[in-house]
Amino acid sequence: MVPMIQTGLELMTLKELAEHLGLSPTTVSRALNGFPEVSEATRKKVQAAADTYGYRPNYRARSLATGRAMAIGHVIPMASEHEMMNPVFTDFIAGAGEVYAKNGYDMLISIVPDQHQEQAYQDFKSKGSVDGIIVHAPRAGDRRIHMLNEVGIPFVVHGRASDAHEPYNWVDMDNKRAFHRATDFLLDLGHRRIALINGLEDMDFAIRRRAGVKEALEGRGITPDESLFFSNEMTEFNGYETGRRLLAIQDPPTAFLVSSIIPAIGLRRAIREAGLDVGRDVSIIIHDDDLSYLSNASGGQEPQFTATKSSVRDAGRKAATMLLDIIESGDTAPRTALMEANLILGRSTGPAPNRTTT
Repeated sequence: MVPMIQTGLELMTLKELAEHLGLSPTTVSRALNGFPEVSEATRKKVQAAADTYGYRPNYRARSLATGRAMAIGHVIPMASEHEMMNPVFTDFIAGAGEVYAKNGYDMLISIVPDQHQEQAYQDFKSKGSVDGIIVHAPRAGDRRIHMLNEVGIPFVVHGRASDAHEPYNWVDMDNKRAFHRATDFLLDLGHRRIALINGLEDMDFAIRRRAGVKEALEGRGITPDESLFFSNEMTEFNGYETGRRLLAIQDPPTAFLVSSIIPAIGLRRAIREAGLDVGRDVSIIIHDDDLSYLSNASGGQEPQFTATKSSVRDAGRKAATMLLDIIESGDTAPRTALMEANLILGRSTGPAPNRTTT
């Protein structure tokens, strides 16, 4: 008789798992659902067997055992409702969602008018519908940090808030260093007329990127030309319009730093309409967040744009992992994670062109 071997693809019931381990179903259930009276050794033994045989615990039972909602909240202000369609937001949510699903947590997204954000956070707390919150798109001196500290619910900020003078948890990309490094690269190529097409500069990431550009210029003895620095919504149209206007001035920039690939696509259109070539007549460096949906856009060839890259999906994973660890451990000491950006060379940069004056 050939013995029957159960593989990890065949799901086991709780009773079968208990029989396999020689434990009672109650003990196995308590081990998998976080009851404190189960020893760590037994918990590890049960979890290892559950992983091997494909058993998954009942997270509703775990919720009852721990008193947790087993959900994380995301509050999106209605003024930023377009962010729901922004691939950066989507990639962050995808990364965070991987971590939530792995740990049995749901995600609750609440879209509210700006003025109702405080009430949304307080409702999350009073209803007990979430165990923690991810804060998106922080601004300078963001009031939500103080609000959430007062509400007393664990939270992690995706980004940082300049001029916030109380402790909080955050995951951020080093925006200042990334744009300082990108500016240095353009300066090394001989560019001196460098424009910045930035996001809205009440947003913390945009403040830091502008600071990085100015610091790099000043470090080379160049006074930043404020007329070449622009701040707006990061849309294709705004990239096009800004590029069209700047290329028409008497002494146009020879290089652009752009805070997103989306306005950079508009800028490239403006450059081509002006009869110029990207990479030869005008250089562009973008920040594209290493978006997953663009990962194969170059077909394995040299990337279209020289770019500072930092995975926003990985930022989602890091923020979610940090928040769940705070919830599980109860440790309220502030935690931070600063991600570095890589500078990836593409076809959009080259030496500054020689210009003749008449």
